[in-house]
Amino acid sequence: MYDLSAVRADFPVLSRQVNGKPLVYLDNAATSQKPRQVIEALVDYYERYNSNVHRGVHTLSVEATDRYEEAREKVARFINAPSAEHLVWVRNTTEAINLVAKTWAAERVGPGDRIVVTEMEHHSNLVPWQQLAKERGAELAIAALGADHKLDEADFERLLTPNTRLAAFTHMSNVLGTITPAKRLAESARRVGAAVLIDAAQSVPHLPIDVQDLDADFVAFSGHKMLAPTGIGCLYARGEALEQMQPFLHGGEMVLEVTYEDASWNYLPMRFEAGTPNIADAIGMGAAVDYLAALGMENVRRHEVELTRYALRRFEELEEAVVYGPADLDYRGGVVSFHMEGLHPHDLGQVLDTEGVAIRTGHHCAMPLVRSRLNVPATARASFYLYNTEEEVDALIEALNKALRYFGRAPRS
Repeated sequence: MYDLSAVRADFPVLSRQVNGKPLVYLDNAATSQKPRQVIEALVDYYERYNSNVHRGVHTLSVEATDRYEEAREKVARFINAPSAEHLVWVRNTTEAINLVAKTWAAERVGPGDRIVVTEMEHHSNLVPWQQLAKERGAELAIAALGADHKLDEADFERLLTPNTRLAAFTHMSNVLGTITPAKRLAESARRVGAAVLIDAAQSVPHLPIDVQDLDADFVAFSGHKMLAPTGIGCLYARGEALEQMQPFLHGGEMVLEVTYEDASWNYLPMRFEAGTPNIADAIGMGAAVDYLAALGMENVRRHEVELTRYALRRFEELEEAVVYGPADLDYRGGVVSFHMEGLHPHDLGQVLDTEGVAIRTGHHCAMPLVRSRLNVPATARASFYLYNTEEEVDALIEALNKALRYFGRAPRS
């Protein structure tokens, strides 16, 4: 394991106070905090070699291009992609999924075809397929969850018919923390000839990921949830899948040759990166990957399992709280979503903020799951990362007890 105190010292924001209380940051499923190493990488770029990439022969441009492409190679190694050519820079997971929907899928999904998703998808992995199905006359099939909030694999397989063109599913739910058996699901989809897209926004930051072992056609993830800056993310795609896709943004570096009559596209993956890219934040993502690799993703996962185990035990003391998600920690990430009858999560979140505790409240961009499956208007969510501690879990529970007293609901525990 790593030295947790030393890790926390790398994150400047963790030393601040909120409303006169030490900050307890438990909103990591929304975005993670950034270590000094990432912040310094951004400052170094802007102070020493700020320049455009792939376009100049002067020193600053060459240095920027080298660092930019080195970052791509670091991320590719981090997820065990066959090469950096399989990795397209995008703004975030949402853009990565929409890129696939607007190019590869739009050319292959037609009337009578089926797209399979699950009940627990983030809007970003639901709405693009919902809209594509409407446009193309296709069917959107939704695999159910079991009573334990794990995916019902039998239902998922039942929906995989010969006319299924794509199975798109989350690797880890941002609401329930549910970890899906992504490799088995991909194998099942392949047996009917369907392509596979994995929304890995919540898994790449928290689990050891090997995209070749997962055997998916597409894997989408964001940088900001894994210590990197906002506005940078990645789409991993098999080489043959990328080669089959047509770019949907034109101009800038994505072209190879242009005449007044026609144009040809650049080599992979640059044909999907039109215009000036997000250079600084890509370099920052490379620094974030360096940080995570040094800690070891197995250690990150082990720390979060133990912290989640501790949190679930502490939540058992709160009889008022209904906690969602699998009990089996082999199938659960560091997310604890909960609801207290008679207390709106937004009110709860505001009271917790007065105690310096930052959690998320709402439907977490998974409105159908929260409203239809969990049957509540919203939930409160505490989500952990590599720098959180048991003492912070204790602070959360203490703040929840204070909230219950504030609303005239003396804790029963």
